[in-house]
Amino acid sequence: MENKVCHKHYAHPFFFLIYSILVLMPFITTTVIDACMDKERQALLHFKSYIHHDPDYPFDDLSSWTPEYDCCNWGGVTCNNHSRVTSLVLFANNLRGKISPSLLNLSYLNYLDLSVNSFNGTIPKFIGSMAQLRYLDLGWNSFTGTIPLEFGNLTNLQKLSFGSPNSSCTVDTLDWLSHMSQLESLDMSGTYLGKADNWVNAVSGLKKLEHLELSGCDLWQVKHPYSHSSVNSSLLSIRTLYLDNNNLNSSIYEWLFRLTSNKLELFVLSQNKLDGIPKYLGNLCSLTEFVFDKNSILVNFPDFLNNLSGCTSLSLSVLSASGSQLTGPLSDDIQNFPSLSYLSLDNNQINGTISEKVWQLPKLVGLDISSNFLKGAIPGNIGNTNIPIINLSNNSLDGVPLEAHMSNHSGVESINLRSCKLGPRFPKWIQKLKNLTNIDISNTRISDTIPEGFWNTWPSQLTYLNLSSNNITGKVTDVLSNNFIGPSIIDLSSNNFYGPITNVPSMLKSLFLSRNKFYGGIFFLCQIDSEQVEIIDLSYNSFTGRIPDCLWNFGLLKVLSLGNNNLSGRLPGSIKDFPSLEVLYLYNNSFSGELPSSLKNFTYLNSLDLGANKFSGYIPVWIGERLSQLYALSLTSNNFFGTIPSQLCQLQYLQILDLSMNNLYGAIPSCLNNLTSMVQGRPPYNNVHYLPSDVRKPVMYVDHAMVRWQGSVREFSSTLGFVKIINLSSNNLTGKIPNELTDLHKLIAMNFSMNTLVGEIPSKIGQMKELQILDLSSNNLRGGLPSSMSQMTLLNYLDVSYNSLSGRIPSGTQLQSFEPSRYTGNAGLCGLPLSKYCPGDKELERPPVTHENMDEGKGIDDLQRWYYIGGATGFVTGFWMVCIALIVNRCGRHAFFHVMNSLENWVYVKVMVFTAKVRRV
Repeated sequence: MENKVCHKHYAHPFFFLIYSILVLMPFITTTVIDACMDKERQALLHFKSYIHHDPDYPFDDLSSWTPEYDCCNWGGVTCNNHSRVTSLVLFANNLRGKISPSLLNLSYLNYLDLSVNSFNGTIPKFIGSMAQLRYLDLGWNSFTGTIPLEFGNLTNLQKLSFGSPNSSCTVDTLDWLSHMSQLESLDMSGTYLGKADNWVNAVSGLKKLEHLELSGCDLWQVKHPYSHSSVNSSLLSIRTLYLDNNNLNSSIYEWLFRLTSNKLELFVLSQNKLDGIPKYLGNLCSLTEFVFDKNSILVNFPDFLNNLSGCTSLSLSVLSASGSQLTGPLSDDIQNFPSLSYLSLDNNQINGTISEKVWQLPKLVGLDISSNFLKGAIPGNIGNTNIPIINLSNNSLDGVPLEAHMSNHSGVESINLRSCKLGPRFPKWIQKLKNLTNIDISNTRISDTIPEGFWNTWPSQLTYLNLSSNNITGKVTDVLSNNFIGPSIIDLSSNNFYGPITNVPSMLKSLFLSRNKFYGGIFFLCQIDSEQVEIIDLSYNSFTGRIPDCLWNFGLLKVLSLGNNNLSGRLPGSIKDFPSLEVLYLYNNSFSGELPSSLKNFTYLNSLDLGANKFSGYIPVWIGERLSQLYALSLTSNNFFGTIPSQLCQLQYLQILDLSMNNLYGAIPSCLNNLTSMVQGRPPYNNVHYLPSDVRKPVMYVDHAMVRWQGSVREFSSTLGFVKIINLSSNNLTGKIPNELTDLHKLIAMNFSMNTLVGEIPSKIGQMKELQILDLSSNNLRGGLPSSMSQMTLLNYLDVSYNSLSGRIPSGTQLQSFEPSRYTGNAGLCGLPLSKYCPGDKELERPPVTHENMDEGKGIDDLQRWYYIGGATGFVTGFWMVCIALIVNRCGRHAFFHVMNSLENWVYVKVMVFTAKVRRV
């Protein structure tokens, strides 16, 4: 009965209404409270209207800024409990434009971060009126002009940053800093401070300042960096100090002590011109990291260590002085730094042998002394040290450590001996280091067979193995796939490994097997995790068969290099998007068929080399329409036909265009002058592809290409980015050479030979002053050689043979220096270097005789004269020595004449037999 009554009670409509209101009241209240003020919403929308942003950018917060949503829920916006905007963070949103003054309407805003964008113009003065700000970061943008003095009004500011490596901002004085008593962090990197006198006093007056970054501020130009008013450095709170890249010299030590105290923990003094360091840096008892990289003045390393040998030597954990012109030995003084965990001294001039005290540093976990002048044997202490990471590469170390020094319990995990002298025998002692995960013994002069047990030494352990650039032979066994864990890197390139590859690790990040003698199919690539691998280089081997379909599913692949093998078949017609592929190198195989349209999905491709295959069909127009990042396009030595698509002219980054040795016909597109990289003086293209790794030096792949250069085919690699060439030779092209091509002022080589081009050579061809190679041979060109060609002073290869050219060869040092054969086949040409007179010439003009070439000719005549004198003297001397020997030595004389008589008889018999045979015939 009670249940029924209760049920009727709760079912009453009035009670239900009251109950609903009570339940929903918190949500209604919250909604009302959370709604941001209309004034602040409009201010943010006005701020957005000043900005260009990309809605497709993955970190674009402004896409959520729409009026129908509460602005407190917009990306990058934070409100307080009263729905007032307190924080605006649009870090790395790819924003461009200017900062709107509507931000002044955000009266509660105390945190503003617009860093790592592309805001431009001057930094607005109105920001100095936002007195409530405690955090302001405008760094890594494109601001210009003078930093507003109004910033001094931001008295509550705790962090201020407008530093950027490409900044064009300037500061004339730092006196306005005196009002910022709460400032804890200041970053003005890249800002010009060359006129900011007494800046040291301004900074040292900030008693709460803990972080100061003045990298690249041209501090060397400040005439009066400080005044002599007393500054008690013990009152300073600076813990991290960056003064790198300022071209400072040792005069800074007169004022540097005013910024340093026992609270300093990190000090960066790189990229300056210091000839040493002062002894007071040895008294910084809290200093744990000291960075002195890329100093351009010679510094004696023993003195360097000695000046750090106070209490600093006990606290210092990281000492980095890479590329700093350090000289002298790595002496026993290093033992005075027992807290060192990382020591980097690579790319210096340190010489002598490595002190044994290095291996006894108790906390050392990373040692890099590569690229110095160290010599002597590989330290035997490697075998029993507990230093996990060791880099001794690019030194003159050699020899084999004693087996007695080797221990199976060594703590070494990473060893880099690249370019040391380990060979010619394979360093079997490395197999004693059982804890290795990274091994680099590349270019170490090894010429030996790899031990069979090598592949079994580190089961499921290695992440990096580099044996490249040696002369190692042997088979790569299946256990290769059992040695590696995680995303790993294998480089066996430039050796003599042979045999088929059957198994590889599944978690490969990059695989380099080029320039060996491997053969068989490449289906082993299907064992690799498609979401890991970034570089595959199998070029210069004898692999056969077709490309497995699985390869086109490698979504992170950046480089696919299969050139110079015996691969065949067609490229698949359906390929997924390749968002990362940058290099496709299939040169010199037997691939055939038309280029599938699916290749247009390789939109990030910058190098496409399909030369020396059997591809056919028309050159696709989508190459120019979709592959907009190309800098190198080579389709040479195929069976392509049709005309050259004008869409190729859209490739603004193109530097190498090689369509030679095909069956192309029609005219040369006049729009080729739109190839911007061949017109403008852009920096050389960076053809090095880096792959971040856990080893000290990032893994890299360098593009290479076969280019016809001065009549022969050459391979370009490290200098490929400097090459700017158009090669359309050995086709069936007709028509005239477009005059527009003379706009390609930065072109280095142009080859139109072996076509059926007609008309005259463009009269303005002399404007192509960077041209070094010009080959127009075997065409039907007529007319004369333009007089402007005499201005092409860099021209070192010219061939205009077998045309119908006529007239005088223009006078110019370059044109007269070529062989006459470069002009042959042109009956109407005359003048030097040809022997044919031009009409009206009395005699052929010869290059003017100067004292220099008179002396040179005289030198040649003297050389020839002494050559004949020496030859005659030698003959006479030798003849009489033989005669005297025969006269004096009776036995020798008889033996000599016996041989001569026998030879005479043998010749006589052979002649008579041959004569008899001829007569019978």
